[in-house]
Amino acid sequence: MAPPLLQLSDVALTFGRAPVLDGVDLAVSAGERVCLVGRNGSGKSTLLKIVAGLIEPDRGTRFVQPSATIRYLPQEPDLSGHATTLSYVESGLGPNDDAYQARYLLQQLGLDGDDDPARLSGGEVRRAALAHILAPAPDILLLDEPTNHLDLPTIEWLEGTLAGQRGAVVLVSHDRRFLENLSRSTVWLDRGKARRIELGFGAFEAWRDDRLAEEELAQHKLDRKIAAEEHWVRYGVTARRKRNVRRMGELQALRKTRLEYRRAAGKAVIDAAQADNSGALVIDAKDICKAFDRRRIVEACSIRIMRGDRIGIVGPNGSGKTTLVKLLTGALAPDVGEVRLGSNLQLATLEQGRESLDPNWTLSQALTGGRGDMVAIGDQSKHVVSYMKDFLFTPEQARTPLRVLSGGERARLMLARALARPSNFLVLDEPTNDLDLETLDVLEEMLSNYAGTVILISHDRDFLDRIVHSVIVSEGDGHWVEYAGGYTGMLAQRGFDLANKQAPKPKATGTVSRPTHTARSLKHGKRRLSFHEKHALETLPKQIATLQETIHQLQRRFDDPDLYVRDQKAFEETSESLVAAQTELAAAEEKWLELEMLREEIEGG
Repeated sequence: MAPPLLQLSDVALTFGRAPVLDGVDLAVSAGERVCLVGRNGSGKSTLLKIVAGLIEPDRGTRFVQPSATIRYLPQEPDLSGHATTLSYVESGLGPNDDAYQARYLLQQLGLDGDDDPARLSGGEVRRAALAHILAPAPDILLLDEPTNHLDLPTIEWLEGTLAGQRGAVVLVSHDRRFLENLSRSTVWLDRGKARRIELGFGAFEAWRDDRLAEEELAQHKLDRKIAAEEHWVRYGVTARRKRNVRRMGELQALRKTRLEYRRAAGKAVIDAAQADNSGALVIDAKDICKAFDRRRIVEACSIRIMRGDRIGIVGPNGSGKTTLVKLLTGALAPDVGEVRLGSNLQLATLEQGRESLDPNWTLSQALTGGRGDMVAIGDQSKHVVSYMKDFLFTPEQARTPLRVLSGGERARLMLARALARPSNFLVLDEPTNDLDLETLDVLEEMLSNYAGTVILISHDRDFLDRIVHSVIVSEGDGHWVEYAGGYTGMLAQRGFDLANKQAPKPKATGTVSRPTHTARSLKHGKRRLSFHEKHALETLPKQIATLQETIHQLQRRFDDPDLYVRDQKAFEETSESLVAAQTELAAAEEKWLELEMLREEIEGG
């Protein structure tokens, strides 16, 4: 077996008091596909920088084969000092590298090489940085959040390019689909330690959950053993002094082990302050058009959005996704056409660019608006430190300036600010950027339980599949087409990915089309509710209420912290029943909503 190209042994690094890395080992061999996963702050980016030779660890060794070349993509690439993107990309080439690759990759990534780096958008900077590290065809590629700020066509291009690379890839990303498609090994950074499995990310989360359950069980046994030993100390029969000294020493060792144990970080508590329900109709847009400098952004587009809809909007950067959302929400007037907003709408938005954050604010000021120590969450108030803890901030961070927060921390702060406002309509622009996978799970759960309407602009394919009911896609030249289902469903119906130039053209009217025969795509007039549809409309509310009560009872049983230890079989049966009930409830609610919209359209016609 060939020796590894790179090897870290017993690497340790401490920032402040807590160790970020504590005895980490990592080996990377030729052609490997390794993903690093862990919570925000677990040391993923730090470990990549140590591998790249940019940071010296406090302890441990780093070995790289003398002939091996390494290229590193940071989260925030720096193009300063270069007059053009071409000169920046060429600066990464070695004396024996093919100079043509620099121009070729820039062209593939939509840059002409003459671009001024100071005038590039975040996505363009990321694409130039990708060309910079890919052009030399290095032996090891180190990628830190490579999909941030990229649109879906570029993400799919990058995925295909990396899959064809002969060199090794070490990858940090929050994009599940990207990780699943590329990784073959997974390294889990958790509480300073690294654990590796020779399986891709698709198998990781189940394996991680098993390890955490085993760990909790071991800690429970340790607590019981300590309690038994302490009982012996208080009430046991005195034996030989030597034996007592030994046993007291063992008790102290057990206590020390318990004291030094670092529990896994808790989950964020993400909840939206919900306003009263909006009307059944949320948005009714008819033949809206918008153009800037004679370029058509939206052309003769009609769409109706009902209460409870989850709409995803996707397309290349610059296609007009944000403009379309501003038109639909009334923030921007159309050149032609009409947008009618429903009654009692209370909108909360999450910006992608985070421009509203003053870098000189403290975390507390950003959450309270500089007014005292309380955060207004709907019609209630909560102390800022308590609200910070819900989003995994420590009390010590209350006076931390925003300029020193990490990308993940800024993302959590933006969520905390947006969700504190009471709403029944959420507009989220790239909410997944910089969030760790565990926090994404919690955000997904919150959105699934949110009673209002959601419009989601995202390049995260897995997140779209989990959240949205339909996807609106830019087909170019201002035309937008809607497909039922998530991102995967859209691809199946469309037959092409977003980068394919032979994508089917929408109808000449520009009206948003709905491939499946939902209530909103039916013609008014002769259509009537069938007997079965009427019966379902009458009986589904009772069925939904029964399922909700069943889920409540199962959740109470599942919340028992001792259930797993006491009766593992009951724990598994409860878990399976809960998942089945939640799935049945989602289907019943979706069916009722579809029939209710059908009834409203028929009666309105």
